[in-house]
Amino acid sequence: MKSRWLLSAVAMLLLTPSFLAAQQNNVSPRSLERIQKEVRHELVMLPYLDVFDNLAFKVDGSTVTLLGQVTRPTLKSDAENVVKKIEGVEKVDNQIEVLPPSPMDDQLRRRLYRAIYGYPNLQKYALGVQQPIRIIVKNGNVTLEGVVDNEGDKNVAGIRAKGVSGIFTVTNNLQVAKS
Repeated sequence: MKSRWLLSAVAMLLLTPSFLAAQQNNVSPRSLERIQKEVRHELVMLPYLDVFDNLAFKVDGSTVTLLGQVTRPTLKSDAENVVKKIEGVEKVDNQIEVLPPSPMDDQLRRRLYRAIYGYPNLQKYALGVQQPIRIIVKNGNVTLEGVVDNEGDKNVAGIRAKGVSGIFTVTNNLQVAKS
C-alpha cells in the first residue's frame, strides 16, 4: 500500500510543469522560484520604469523571456542587462516592444493618467511608487494592464479611458486580484 502511494506521489511530482521545465534545464524547482522572484524584483526596481511601461517575463529553466512594452529604448536594454546578472540565468530572450515616439501618444498618456488616477474611486491606485494600472498607448490605441482590487475598479478604469477624446480603441486587460 505504501509503495503504491509513494509511486503515485512521485508520478505527480514528475508531471508538474515547473518540475519538468526545471529538470530539462538542470534547474531545481526551488531555484526556478528564486529566479522568478529575483527577475520580478529587478524589473520593478528599474529607475525609469513608469506607469506608461508594461514589463512581464516568463522563466523556463535558466532562460528568461522578457515581454511587454516600454516608451524608452534604454529601458528595454536596462531590463535585459539586470536580468542577465541574476545567478542561474543563462539566456535572456528580450521581446520587449519599444513604443514608437509620438507627441500625440504622449498627450493621450497624460490625459489618460489624469482621467484614471484622478478619478476619486481610483485614486488609491496612485499611492506608492509603482502604480498597478499600466497605461500603454500605441498609435492612439490604448491597452490597460495590471491589477486592481475588484471588478468594479476594472470597469471604471476602462470607462474612464474610453472617455478620453482622441483614442481609437481601448483594450482592458486589467486583472482582478485574488483575495
